Amino acid sequence: MDITLVSLHWAYLLLILAMIGFMALRRDTTILCTAGILALGLLATHSLPASVSGVFSSFIYAIRELLGTILIISIVVSLSRSMTSTGINEVMIRPFARLIRTPGLAFWVIGLVMMTISFFFWPSPAVALLGAVLLPAAQRVGLPAIGAAVAMNLFGHGIALSGDFVIQGAPKLTADAAGLPVAAVVQASVPLVLIMGAVTTLTAFWLLRRDMRLGRLGTGSGSEPLASAPSAPAEETLPGAPSRLSPAAQRGFALLLPLLFAADVAVMIALNLQGGDATALIGGTALLAMLLVSLAAHRGQGLAQATSYLTGGLLFGFRVFAPVIPIAAFFYLGDSAFTELYGKVLPSGSHGLVNDLGTALAGIVPLSPAVGAVTLTAVGAITGLDGSGFSGISLAGSIAQLFAVSIGTGLATLTALGQIAAIWVGGGTLVPWALIPAAAICGVSPFELARRNLLPVAVGLAVTTIAAIFLM
Repeated sequence: MDITLVSLHWAYLLLILAMIGFMALRRDTTILCTAGILALGLLATHSLPASVSGVFSSFIYAIRELLGTILIISIVVSLSRSMTSTGINEVMIRPFARLIRTPGLAFWVIGLVMMTISFFFWPSPAVALLGAVLLPAAQRVGLPAIGAAVAMNLFGHGIALSGDFVIQGAPKLTADAAGLPVAAVVQASVPLVLIMGAVTTLTAFWLLRRDMRLGRLGTGSGSEPLASAPSAPAEETLPGAPSRLSPAAQRGFALLLPLLFAADVAVMIALNLQGGDATALIGGTALLAMLLVSLAAHRGQGLAQATSYLTGGLLFGFRVFAPVIPIAAFFYLGDSAFTELYGKVLPSGSHGLVNDLGTALAGIVPLSPAVGAVTLTAVGAITGLDGSGFSGISLAGSIAQLFAVSIGTGLATLTALGQIAAIWVGGGTLVPWALIPAAAICGVSPFELARRNLLPVAVGLAVTTIAAIFLM
């Protein structure tokens, strides 16, 4: 099918290239995205008032698309805060401390528990959840603090966040930009996340054991006692509101909450709930659980304290996603958002800016799966250099769509690959957007943690890229 490329297509392509350049130079892209939306609006409408209005409307469109994701993250964080302030988190983690008998076991127990919790609560809250209980136990059996930090970081901000199978914030962003259902991206990411996670953590563990054997690391290497390590700020409670449950109540909630989420997973499987339906189930459960914890712990002040927890969670959610909204608004214009905002201004037969560019590229450059996979890994890694793994995954989704149209296959795999690369680099294993919490809890230098993660993550990305070529 012949595709007519007009000035709008070329402007969109040039803006994407400029954005990649900005991210490679570690420059903020908010102004560029906003200016790009304005420029596209001018080209589409030839009206300054309409194009200025289009900037605001595109932000509304992006917020509407992202609101469910922002809310689920905010609610989960509010539940995490209520658990931390009432001591439930300590009771939940304590049984795992008994499994830590050797440095090797300490590394894998910390990592696997971190990953499991991060799937439901996201990694940053999970770091605080684990640090107080498992770090001292790990150091007692000889695991250096840097080893604990690596385990928390790779399993939480790497494996759990790059897959994001439960909350599905990351797949939502990349799927929307690529024009795919969320379930398709999640399904395609499973083998890639497993390969990336296995290669990276095994490489990191081998390097850690080698350095311990050669005497380069001791149990206190790069660490300080937990008491002197930076800690998360205390949770705010209202005056006169007790913030601790009785030991029996803590044990009850520590058992009840995992059972509730396990029941959610069972319902998802039984009713085949995916995407927004699955997110809504998790969000509703987390919200009701937070209210129940607040009422039980704070009694007369329970309702007011629940509002405080929810407010804190919402502030966290919007603070995390504020820089994502302008970027998402720009990339949504590559698909159906453009027609919704500016009307039918594209040529007859157009399927959106990105689809048109991909179709045209297919007739000019015979791309291969290998070229597409390497490019998506590079794009994901570059977009992660700004320190926020989420800000660039919309770009990865759009470029995956462009390449997949040209190649003729592999859209979901390319989208998942770009998502994984962006989050592993920018989500907190190499760039300190979320690396600092794990470093602070463990009392190690964030620069040392990033240096130790560099080789394992690089090896993992190389192997995962090769795997993606065969999976396309």
